[in-house]
Amino acid sequence: MTTDKNSSPPPEQSGRPAGAVYADRGSSHFDILLAAMVTVVVLSGIGAAKGVSFGTIPGTGFEILTDGGFFLFPLAYVLGDIITELYGARSARRAILTSFAVSILASLSYQVIIALPPFPGEFGQAKQEALELALGPVWIIVLAGLAAFLVGQSLNSFVVTRMKRRMGERGLIPRLFTSSGLGELVDTIIFCSIASVAIGITTFEQWAEYTLLGFVYKVLVQYAMIPVTSAVIRWLKRTDTSYQQRLAAARQSAA
Repeated sequence: MTTDKNSSPPPEQSGRPAGAVYADRGSSHFDILLAAMVTVVVLSGIGAAKGVSFGTIPGTGFEILTDGGFFLFPLAYVLGDIITELYGARSARRAILTSFAVSILASLSYQVIIALPPFPGEFGQAKQEALELALGPVWIIVLAGLAAFLVGQSLNSFVVTRMKRRMGERGLIPRLFTSSGLGELVDTIIFCSIASVAIGITTFEQWAEYTLLGFVYKVLVQYAMIPVTSAVIRWLKRTDTSYQQRLAAARQSAA
């Protein structure tokens, strides 16, 4: 049986869990997961350029501030968890870097589109101003997302990989819970600190509310999604031939 960069060495002959095994990136699922992550990251960058306020919590003065990409971005971490668990940290890094390479390309494309001369007349000028207002700040969001997601998702993947190395196939739910909290905390602090400039946050109080709400929301969404995420991971593992072959070999070595 052949191995690749994402496979792990056979576990020790000690009765411990079968160790961490990973599927081939060439399987039919990786390209779909990668395309989904790229799409989510690019759309999140556009949506996050808009500041969103849901008013204040009565009796507290706490303003509910977020951005237009709030409902999308947690999905990027869910997809990152799936890719890391199934294909390993190296494949997760490839997915992260690919997502942001495409996001940077999109941001540069927006700047070229804005720089092109508009149609003459009021309609052309109004459309030009709308594009400048909507897409002009996206490069700041991309910068914020690049810094935050690279650090946060890398930490997320590191935790999943280390825990899987110790626990093997067992402990999927604890891996998802632990990695989500740590990754999202670092991600949110970095992202909100940079992106707040682009969406119009001007005071420390607003930044604190934006950051706290963002962290709590993202973690709650990821935690709520864990039953679905774990079910998807288990289904992908069962249907991926390369994963099943390596798992069988690892269990045989551990017996």
